Amino acid sequence: MKVLGYVLNRFFYQITDFFNHWYVDSFYVFSQALFSFLEGLDRFFAFKITIKHFFNPLYQDRTVIGYTLGFVFRLVRVLIGFVFYVFLIVLFLIIYLAWLAIPLFIIYQIFKRRF
Repeated sequence: MKVLGYVLNRFFYQITDFFNHWYVDSFYVFSQALFSFLEGLDRFFAFKITIKHFFNPLYQDRTVIGYTLGFVFRLVRVLIGFVFYVFLIVLFLIIYLAWLAIPLFIIYQIFKRRF
């Protein structure tokens, strides 16, 4: 009888460990991958630096044209970067939600075929 209790205990432990690994640990992996990817993209888009120098003149040209072109070019760069970042975050979210749904889909398929 102790063997059966031990086997059941290990069985439920393995199931809870699997779901902990699948849901909790995968959140850390996906979020770390997303932030790492966005940091790499920030080297290309320079989103943070562009916002910091948003109202500075372009190439230190302190004329009206320098201020105007600096504002316009930085505005376009920030908007393109923002749209790209939002697209990537939504894409990562869709992939992560699909990842979360895999075990639930498998359990659904098992019960659908059984009953």
